Amino acid sequence: MIKMRYLGATLLSLIGAVSAAAIGASNVAAASYPKTDGLLFNIDGETKYYAGTNSYWISFLTNNADVDKTLDALKTAGHKILRVWGFNDVTSQPGGGTVYFQYLSRSGSTINTGANGLQRLDYVVQSAEKRGIKLIINFVNNWSDYGGIPAYVTAFGGSQTTWYTNTAAQTQYKAYIKAVVSRYANSSAIFAWELANEPRCNGCQTSVLTNWAADTSAYVKSLDPNHMVTLGDEGFGLAGDGSYPYQFGEGLDFAANLKIKTLDFGTFHLYPSTWGTQYDWGNGWIEAHGKACEAAGKPCLFEEYGSTSDHCGIEGKWQSTALATKGLAADLFWQLGMTLSTGQTHNDGFTIYDGSSEWTCLVTNHVSAIK
Repeated sequence: MIKMRYLGATLLSLIGAVSAAAIGASNVAAASYPKTDGLLFNIDGETKYYAGTNSYWISFLTNNADVDKTLDALKTAGHKILRVWGFNDVTSQPGGGTVYFQYLSRSGSTINTGANGLQRLDYVVQSAEKRGIKLIINFVNNWSDYGGIPAYVTAFGGSQTTWYTNTAAQTQYKAYIKAVVSRYANSSAIFAWELANEPRCNGCQTSVLTNWAADTSAYVKSLDPNHMVTLGDEGFGLAGDGSYPYQFGEGLDFAANLKIKTLDFGTFHLYPSTWGTQYDWGNGWIEAHGKACEAAGKPCLFEEYGSTSDHCGIEGKWQSTALATKGLAADLFWQLGMTLSTGQTHNDGFTIYDGSSEWTCLVTNHVSAIK
């Protein structure tokens, strides 16, 4: 899904900014980190199906109280997993305290570890640690929102499809991965590291993405062997009805990527309204991925899903299908909505706001059904 920017305030109001050294103070034994257990996930010693959500904007909030309020809402709801953006790439230096994490330039890239840089992500991790929330942290976007692969292309040349084999781009990408992973490798708040948000290589041989995923995931594991690693793809390229999402044209082979030893679980998304399919079609899409994950002996994470209307009626059915499908271990709806000090977070038509009737059906009732 293409992610719009959150139009929050840009002025920093940092309260008790924390350093990277403070993150992971709750050092835990490797056995205590989230892990796979057969076709399910084990979190804090409990193997079961889990529910969660996505928040691309939480990493860029400049008010710590807003971060805490957001994570308090998830803890109260019984959500355990939150997927966040661990990237924010720019190709020109922003001003006015604007949050960014990495400046990309052929003449010399820099990683912003300052108060308007990775210290914002530091606070999210610290706050999650205190509340027992587990984070999926993503390293780059396929889309141009918050920089992503297009920003690397601007800085280092090539194209979206050559990015995966562009030496200069991949060198900087790995440098950024190292900077992020090294900050939180000992944190109890990390659920998994994610290579990219919705990676695609349109028209490429599927081996391009598979080889890149194998190489990059092995690199992440060399930095942090204790936490899980996943791809972050939409689940394209799978035996099915031949409709666009099942095809291999976006350069993805779901079954082949599941076989990568350094990827711990599979991911897939569901957006019929942008894929040219029907909402009811989504139930078969869910079941097909569960079957593939079961065959591979790895859990599937239903990582993003959304409808543009009748959220409860449509997405509620998907949740029920996911919960009943062997091979699926968790689902994360797109996307979390909150009312914060700057007002409501961005509504892209898929947003489910805390306290709404949609929250009751897709969060409260779903968590109850899992129990």
